[in-house]
Amino acid sequence: MLALSNYHMKIRHFISLFKILGLTLILSGMGISQSFGNESVREFYQLKIYHLKDLKQQGRVEKYLKDALLPALHRLGINKTGVLKNLDGDTTGLKIYILIPFKSMDELLQLPDLLKKDKVYTVAGSDYLDAPFDNPPYARFETIILKSFKDMPVMEVPVLPTPRSERIYELRSYESATEKIHQTKLKMFNEGGEIGIFKHIGSKPVFFGQVIAGSHMPNLMYLTAYADKASREEHWNIFRQLPEWKKLSAIPEYLNVVSGKDIIFLYPTDYSDF
Repeated sequence: MLALSNYHMKIRHFISLFKILGLTLILSGMGISQSFGNESVREFYQLKIYHLKDLKQQGRVEKYLKDALLPALHRLGINKTGVLKNLDGDTTGLKIYILIPFKSMDELLQLPDLLKKDKVYTVAGSDYLDAPFDNPPYARFETIILKSFKDMPVMEVPVLPTPRSERIYELRSYESATEKIHQTKLKMFNEGGEIGIFKHIGSKPVFFGQVIAGSHMPNLMYLTAYADKASREEHWNIFRQLPEWKKLSAIPEYLNVVSGKDIIFLYPTDYSDF
């Protein structure tokens, strides 16, 4: 009986190891492994986009973000959350963009439970958290999960001399036709040196991220910051004319690596961390 018991224990141990190995391989394939090489230093980002039907909903969501969510994140040591809004004249509808950086995927997944335990948060956010079905604070929201690029593993908070209302944040999304082509575009940013070009001309990149969960894939997203509209135009004109960019973009390997592109212009709220 003892020998049989030991045999069963070994079998259970083997099955447990097999499950762990299988999960690791799955996560690795999704691009969210954190256990090998320098992967642990790369941040993960949650980009949450609220779609709002009117200014009343916008006010309720902003009150929640300003009075409840951001203070709760600060208490958890997350101090670089961006809250951004569409520029005036945007015809895509009322939206609010929240960008939260995480040191690991575990930290991202644990956030909802940690917030539930924060009594200050639940009280301050009660209008949003306990809203009835017939008076919701938003129409819908979408969530995008990203993993930082290896050549810019940590978010950089821009330092800009202008008032927040004048600043321009440019959010770009680049889709590729296939996963393999998407990997080539990632290579262009990293090994190819495209990230370095942005930094060289002073475009102040905030983050570069590979989308690992979202509605448009395969794709990547990045955010750059400028003092104002004129500064944004000036930097992009320099970028386009730069010999390094012309040389990089002419390499045959990097041709036709983007099949779809979205460009969104935003500005930070007065309570945003950047």
